[in-house]
Amino acid sequence: MRAIPHPGGGLLVVGDVVTDIVARHRTPLAPGTDTAAAIRAVPGGAGANVACWAAYGGCPDVRLLGRVGADSAAWHEAALTRAGVRSRLVVDPEAPTGTVICLVDVGAGAERTFLTDSGAALRLSPADWSPALLDGVAWLHLSGYLFFAEPSRAAAGDALAAARAGGVPVSVDPASVGFLGEWGVEWFLAAVEGVAVLLPSRDEAELLTGLPDPADAAAKLSRRFPLVVVTAGAGGAVAARGGEVLGWASAGVGASGVRDTTGAGDAFTGGFLAAWLTGAGVLGAVEAGCRAGAVAVGRVGGRPCG
Repeated sequence: MRAIPHPGGGLLVVGDVVTDIVARHRTPLAPGTDTAAAIRAVPGGAGANVACWAAYGGCPDVRLLGRVGADSAAWHEAALTRAGVRSRLVVDPEAPTGTVICLVDVGAGAERTFLTDSGAALRLSPADWSPALLDGVAWLHLSGYLFFAEPSRAAAGDALAAARAGGVPVSVDPASVGFLGEWGVEWFLAAVEGVAVLLPSRDEAELLTGLPDPADAAAKLSRRFPLVVVTAGAGGAVAARGGEVLGWASAGVGASGVRDTTGAGDAFTGGFLAAWLTGAGVLGAVEAGCRAGAVAVGRVGGRPCG
């Protein structure tokens, strides 16, 4: 198994930018009638969230490539700028910005259910990509959502190929159990062959391996990818390399501190990458990811700031 580069320098995230409509309800949904909820519209999207958390974690040069609609392009760009992210947002001439309705059941541990309209987000195309985007970049992160639609799958493939040709390591988070199940495990694993770091959630890792234990799943996946980090919600996160578990990190938050789990995995990824790119070892980066996740679940929405 080849060694993983440990670079310092810029981070480029290629991924989705969406508007999250977060509805936090304290009682079970009541079909056919009203359920009281606190509702907010906040900037989101897995790729954009990761970029913002990486900047929050101290990565000095974070860039983002994504696609939005004209309806909210200026709002999203301003939010990313406030978060310290240099964005290149392609404005789609036809589709609106993607929208996700996040139903957060406050009475059930802030567990969330997503209703997703990808809109412009997954219309990112090869025409939007240029190898020049990697100039000054030490690491590329691809949101897994890109692989589940055309033309964004082709754009992700071009970015992965350009990074490989330029010696830039790549990380991917699988993003969605639902989409993974629909598209197929072996198909996805083949599509992301060659990435340096795979960052699945516990449910995604189980689907990818058939193993319910996060440590076992991480070890199995690490025989195929140089480094695998599996997040396990309140259970923390576990890292594996070369088929061996390296260790766990604690989630660092109790159930009483959880307000909204939307974007917690993105926060972990951003915190992990920021620490890794600024010199932390594997377990130090995993611990930094857990700290970011703990901050994320204590606030509403998927970003460190709106």
